[in-house]
Amino acid sequence: MKNNTAAFYIATLLIFGAALWLILCQGKHLESPRIQLQPFVESSTAASQEGAHFFSNLQKNIRHPLAILLMQIFCIMIIARILGHLMTKIGQPSVIGEIIAGIILGPSLLGAVSPEISQFIFPEESLRRLQVLSQIGLVLFMFIIGMELDISVLKKKAHAAVVISHVSIVFPYFLGVALAYFLYSSYAPPGTPFIAFALFMGIALSITAFPVLARIIQERNLAHSPLGTLIITCAAADDITAWCLLAVVVAISTAGGAISAVGSILLSILYVLVMWFIVKPLLERMAVKYDTPESINKTVVAAVFGLLLLSSFSTEIIGIHALFGAFFAGVIMPPKKIFKLILAEKIEDVSLVFLLPLFFVFTGLRTQIGLLNQPQLWGICFLIIGIAVLGKFVGSTLAAKFVGQTWKDSLLIGVLMNTRGLMELVVLNIGYDLGILSAEIFTMMVLMALITTFMAGPAIRAIEYFFRERAVGGLKEGFNTVLSFGSPQSGGRLLELAHYLNLKNEKDSTVTVVHFSPSADISISEAEQHEEEAFRPVNYAASQFGIVLRKIFGVSDNVEHEIIKAVHRDNYNLILVGSSRELFADDKTGGKVKNFVNRLDPPVGVFIDRSFREINEILLIIGEPRDSFLLSYARRFLETDPANRLAVAEYDLFLPSSDEFSRSIGSKFGNRVSLKNVSLDDIAKNFTTEADLVLMSLNVWEKLKSKQRGWFNRFPSLLIINK
Repeated sequence: MKNNTAAFYIATLLIFGAALWLILCQGKHLESPRIQLQPFVESSTAASQEGAHFFSNLQKNIRHPLAILLMQIFCIMIIARILGHLMTKIGQPSVIGEIIAGIILGPSLLGAVSPEISQFIFPEESLRRLQVLSQIGLVLFMFIIGMELDISVLKKKAHAAVVISHVSIVFPYFLGVALAYFLYSSYAPPGTPFIAFALFMGIALSITAFPVLARIIQERNLAHSPLGTLIITCAAADDITAWCLLAVVVAISTAGGAISAVGSILLSILYVLVMWFIVKPLLERMAVKYDTPESINKTVVAAVFGLLLLSSFSTEIIGIHALFGAFFAGVIMPPKKIFKLILAEKIEDVSLVFLLPLFFVFTGLRTQIGLLNQPQLWGICFLIIGIAVLGKFVGSTLAAKFVGQTWKDSLLIGVLMNTRGLMELVVLNIGYDLGILSAEIFTMMVLMALITTFMAGPAIRAIEYFFRERAVGGLKEGFNTVLSFGSPQSGGRLLELAHYLNLKNEKDSTVTVVHFSPSADISISEAEQHEEEAFRPVNYAASQFGIVLRKIFGVSDNVEHEIIKAVHRDNYNLILVGSSRELFADDKTGGKVKNFVNRLDPPVGVFIDRSFREINEILLIIGEPRDSFLLSYARRFLETDPANRLAVAEYDLFLPSSDEFSRSIGSKFGNRVSLKNVSLDDIAKNFTTEADLVLMSLNVWEKLKSKQRGWFNRFPSLLIINK
């Protein structure tokens, strides 16, 4: 059959190939009356002309608008992701690296060091296309930001949140307008009305970066704490108020006179009323009908995208900018989590990874640090930064203290509300496009956004150090265990192991489960979904065994560091971690386990799961006095169930003469404990067991590994404890 298929395939190629060749040869005769004969050229000259023509075509193709755009996107994505990743390694939000990437690719660095390369990658005629594409990315991003704002949280802490957020807007807004009074004559673009310049300076100093703030709260495991809820509520109220003010400022700035400004504001109010009282109820009905992932099909997504585009179009022609329409379209989305999550998943990757970095670079191309070429200009730049910090940080801190927060929480609120990040760049670009901000002021404000965002991490660490506390709280005085897991299934298995080992046999003991999602680039709603999915198996196991859990969840790009930090906050008796492969393997997982063992003060137990169904018999391998700490775990196991059995494999004739073994195990559980005298070589090469779990020390494991590789493949589930 195979030979017939091959013969048919070859015959088909030969027949149709010959037919094509015949048609092409006959077609050559049709050329003579239509194509004039070219003069004869020597072969060497013809070859050189063809070569020149080939390279000319390459040069022409590489300057094609599409080729330039693809090259720009590739360079921007790579550099933005690299610098964003580097920033996360030093505890900074990735957005700082993306902003720096824009400045590096702009005239401040690349344009100054190599103008030819800068002009080759970013020719002047291509910037308009780059701007339009980046604006599309911003429209999608602002829609996501609007969806992430939970309006219902404003009702929970409305009083404190409204006071803090509005003070954090009014105070810096006043300082910005006052600063504009002194800067207008020298630094406002010619023809710009003072009222437009002053109002825009006020709003530029009042903005808070909600996405950066939310990400910091997630990374510090504050999302479900009272402080985290209050800060998120303040930021939500701040964002809504600030964007409404921005819409008014843009309407006033773009209007030709008082009547035009009033008309734009009235149309804006009409737009908000229509969206809130007509469109929002229709969306809520749609969310009731389409409430599962299967039902949210392309038609539903197309309808939502249509609303987004229509809303952005409406606010653009009203004169309050398309971004406000995108933001408000996100705000009125139905509150159902599944509906928002599915929409966000369809938009976020394209928006955040593909399109949004274009905006950072476009901003960087406008940022000309070289314009600040005089000490006076740098003095004004530092003055703007100082006033921005004074207005936002001091205003938020004092307002938080006034409504009853502690000094520590008040300072943390002030620091987080002072972050500006991407949202500040959005506002600045609107002002620059409208001709309200000069190139010098624009550059100073971009540097202010970068510095106020960068200072958040160190400032938070300084506050936490100054107000440091030894323990998180919640632990009891008994045997306290931590289960740290990656995959949800491993969390449930670790809790089963803890149950069989009777690690919670005291009434005053605590079991803490720890999980960190290995990505900080997720929204609050996504983080909540990840938390629910991660803890589902361990919650089920806890309900089966009647165990009350203490949970720690967070998101981070450095999971290993966060786990170690979380463990060191309290006094634990044992840390259990899972591993699906050989301990200390030369890969990422093995490296994490090695760091846990070396850097954690409490004992660390590494569990290698071989899918046990239940644990009725344990094999304990022990061979020298320092392994005697394992006897306490064996005793706990035997106390769990009268039917449980323990087999002890010993070498070096340690156990028979051990008084500690007799006191801990032998005298109390004599008929349920069996001893086996075996050599270390036998354990490594020929030993087999019917046990459900093998318990050994790290010292024994290292000796067995040195005897023969792969010995552990013959064993059932393993628990290796280091001390």
